[in-house]
Amino acid sequence: MINIIDYEMGNLRSVEKAFESLGFAARVSADPEAIRSAEKVVLPGVGAFRDCINNLRAGGFVEPLREHISAGKSMLGICVGMQMLFDESEEFGRHQGLGLIPGKVMRFPSGMVETGERLKVPHMGWNNISIKQESPLFKNIADDSFVYFVHSYYCAAENQEDVAASCRYGDVEFCASVWHDNIMATQFHPEKSQDVGLRIFRNFGEL
Repeated sequence: MINIIDYEMGNLRSVEKAFESLGFAARVSADPEAIRSAEKVVLPGVGAFRDCINNLRAGGFVEPLREHISAGKSMLGICVGMQMLFDESEEFGRHQGLGLIPGKVMRFPSGMVETGERLKVPHMGWNNISIKQESPLFKNIADDSFVYFVHSYYCAAENQEDVAASCRYGDVEFCASVWHDNIMATQFHPEKSQDVGLRIFRNFGEL
């Protein structure tokens, strides 16, 4: 069973439907205890880092999630669900993350220009990724594949060995995906990334 954590932040039903369309048993649950019985866990996230991490803590999800990871079970973070794995974020002040991946979450600088045009923040739409490691998530996925992003803040990993894929937006090459033992995550949204996204979900489900 794949447990999708419902802490009131994220594209929960879209993620659930994507897994189910691939034939995997998936459930959206607001019960922290459901994490303990799950084979795999998905931590989605949409919105501000501060609100997401506060909801996660208030809902009692942090300790069961840490136990799940310590037991060697697989987890997948999506968008802010990836950002919360890092040490801290500078969004709306400084806020502590889960500290599972060394690094911090930073805002894209204003005034970036590419091919003579000013780039917008948030970074929204399709962009290509550069695969840095043979992460289980990227099995049978070609380097330079296009995926869908929606974010104003990006993850700056302290250890490059944690970076599974990167992406460039303007002057910034940022972490598009992490892989650390049984922890996997994407800054982009697989549920919005069509065939590539479904392949990522299949790879996770087949672990």
